[in-house]
Amino acid sequence: MSGPRAPGDRTTHVAICIPARNEALRLPRLFEAMAVLEWRGPWTLCLLLDGCTDDSAQVGDAYRRHARFDLRVGHAPPATASNAGLARHRAMMLGLSTLSSPHDVLLTSDADSWPQTDWIKTMVAALDQADLVAGRVIRAGHRASPDQDRVERYYDRLFALRRRIDPVIWEASVTHHYGSGANMGLRGGTYRRLGGFAPLASGEDGRLIDDAARAGLRVRRDAASVVHTSDRRSGRAPSGLAEALHRLDRQGLAGIAVAHPADQLWQYRAHAIARRGFADREFAALSAMIGLDDDHLVGVARDAPNAEGFAMRVVPVPPGGMRTLPFPMAEAMLAGLTTHWSERAA
Repeated sequence: MSGPRAPGDRTTHVAICIPARNEALRLPRLFEAMAVLEWRGPWTLCLLLDGCTDDSAQVGDAYRRHARFDLRVGHAPPATASNAGLARHRAMMLGLSTLSSPHDVLLTSDADSWPQTDWIKTMVAALDQADLVAGRVIRAGHRASPDQDRVERYYDRLFALRRRIDPVIWEASVTHHYGSGANMGLRGGTYRRLGGFAPLASGEDGRLIDDAARAGLRVRRDAASVVHTSDRRSGRAPSGLAEALHRLDRQGLAGIAVAHPADQLWQYRAHAIARRGFADREFAALSAMIGLDDDHLVGVARDAPNAEGFAMRVVPVPPGGMRTLPFPMAEAMLAGLTTHWSERAA
């Protein structure tokens, strides 16, 4: 993994990489947010126009003439279907072309989003502790979604419980659950090592996080890094946030099914046992829990880069499979499980 520079090193070059498809109306707000970012080191906004058929190119060209920061604009040809992963990867490659060292930093966000003014500072500081940082994404706009708020609080509580069961030293003191391309950062060398965002129509951000964890890299979910994003219901990527909000508007929480929290906690306990087993090279407890013999576990450990990579590679789904529950049932069950673990820790 790429080693960090000294905390706060202002020679770190940052490239902010943003794909945009027909976002002419939102680009001015994006540029305004970028203009007030607090960072004294060199940085570049790399805007990848992904097959735009609106005035996005003209808006970008007009702003570049008087921009208070370095703005690079790239163009991808129109395609028959949008591909969020390919577009984000092209934006990241544009960003890489502006960097001079594998220690320099790539940040990625979306054209309908706007970061807090300290975004670069918090992300660079977090990358002194981890290899990939997923920041918090806060919905903003005119259409509130109390149901989505409940879903996000549920996953935040679940992830906080995960870190109580399976703590890691690189995690943020205040965490969240989300891993989104709207707020993510890593060093250029790390991005190259992982092979970049996969060319998926959606879910490319989650895939990169999973790839990083399986490679033994330190993934940090840091609530101190904040990006605000649109709460629009018509988005650019299928199965994205906009579609989820639209579905909740129509169906409510009764139509949402989530993984059984007890099954997820089984995995988290297994991850913790796997880390300890890797450190001690003692796999009896893990073998009894997941049903794999010592020889198999020794082989996986031999090929794993570290305890993180071992835990993420070896732990399967629970013996009965990953069950699902209607969201309201899962929410109530998680409350009980959280109380149980709090009493155990007392």
